[in-house]
Amino acid sequence: MPDAAPPQDTRRGTRRQLDALTLGLFTVALGTNVPTPLLLVYRRTLGLSDADLTAVFGCYAIGLIAALTVAGAASDRFGRRALVLPFSVLAGLVSLLFLPAVDHLPLLYLGRLLQGVVSGVVFSVANAWLQELAGPHGQRSAATRGAVSTSLGFAVAPAMSGLLAQYGPAPTTLPYLVHVAVLVVGLGALLTVPETVEVRRPGRLMTLGLPPEARRPFWAVLAPTASGVFAFPAVAATLLPLLVVPDGVGVAYAGLVGGLALGASAVAARVGRRFERGAAPLGMALGAAGVGLAVAAIVTRSEPLLVPASLLMGSCGGLCLTAGLTLTARLAPPQTRGAMNSAFYAFAYVGFGAPLLLAWLGSLVGSVAAMSAFVAVPAALAGWLWLELRTGGRR
Repeated sequence: MPDAAPPQDTRRGTRRQLDALTLGLFTVALGTNVPTPLLLVYRRTLGLSDADLTAVFGCYAIGLIAALTVAGAASDRFGRRALVLPFSVLAGLVSLLFLPAVDHLPLLYLGRLLQGVVSGVVFSVANAWLQELAGPHGQRSAATRGAVSTSLGFAVAPAMSGLLAQYGPAPTTLPYLVHVAVLVVGLGALLTVPETVEVRRPGRLMTLGLPPEARRPFWAVLAPTASGVFAFPAVAATLLPLLVVPDGVGVAYAGLVGGLALGASAVAARVGRRFERGAAPLGMALGAAGVGLAVAAIVTRSEPLLVPASLLMGSCGGLCLTAGLTLTARLAPPQTRGAMNSAFYAFAYVGFGAPLLLAWLGSLVGSVAAMSAFVAVPAALAGWLWLELRTGGRR
C-alpha cells in the first residue's frame, strides 16, 4: 500500500521553514559582496597598491577554504543549526568590523578573511540543511532555492553598495549598516527552522564525504561543473570593466556591472532546473560565448558590450550552481551530506582566483591574448560535460 501524502498543514509548515532558511541564506550572502565596489574607495583612502588588492582577495579565499575543509563534516557531526546560526551572527559582526577599516588596512584584511570563513560555513551547511528539510522528493527544489538565494544575495550586494557609496552619505558606512539591518530579519527567520540532523555521528572533521559509488561522478562531473560557478561571474564583475575601461570606472558603475553578472547568475539558477542534465554543459557554452564577447569588448573598447558579456558569463555561474547542487543532493548519503556540499563549494570557490590569474597572464602576454586563451576553458568543459553526462554520468 503506497504511503499517504503528508497532511496539508505539514506541507505548509515545511514550506514556511524552507522559505525562512532561504531568506536567512540570502541575507548572509548579501554581506559577502558589499565590500567589492568599495575597494575603489579603500584604494584611495588607504593608498592600496595592486598587490594590496590581490592580498585582500587572497584573504577571503584563505578563510573560505579553511572553513570548507571542516564545516560540512562538522555539521554532519554536530548539526546544521549549531553552525549556521552562530556564523550568521558573525556575518553581521564582520560587517560592523568594516566600519573602521576605511582608515585601518589590517581591519580590511581581517574583515575579508572572516567573510571567507562565514561564506565557507554558511553556504555549504545551509544547502545541506535545505536538502534535508525538502525531503527526498524535493531535492531539485532545494538545490534551486540554495542557488537562487546565494546568487541573488551576491547580485544585490555590489549594486546596492555601489549606488549607496556613489550617491548616499557615508559611503564606507551606510552599505554595511543596511546589510546588518537586513541580516537581523534573516536571523529571526533562521531561528524558526528546526534541526534536521537527528543522529550525531562521530567521525573525521576533514573529509570529502564521498561514498565509493560517488567518486567517479564527483571527479568527472561535479568538480568540473563547480569550476564554472564563480570563475566567470567573478571575471565579469571585477576584471572585465577594468580591461574595457582602462582609465577606471566609478563605484556605482562597477557595482552595477557586478550586479548584472551576478543577477544573471540568480536568474539562470532558477531556470536551470528545467534543463536536467543539460544545465552544466549549457552553462559552460554560455560562459565560452560570454568570454568571446568580452574579448571583442576589450579589442573595440566598447562599453555597451560589457552588458551582454556579463550576462552570459553570469548565466554560466547560475546554471553550474544549480546543476552542481542537484547532483550533490543525489549523490550524497545523509551522514555525509554536509561534507559533500563543502567539497562542491571548495571547488566552486577556486574560481574566485580566475580574475587574479587572468590579470597576471595579461601582464605577461597582454589582456587580449589571455582572455582569448580563456575562451578554450569553458568550451572544452562544455564538450566534456556533455559527453560525460551522456555516458559515464549515467553510471
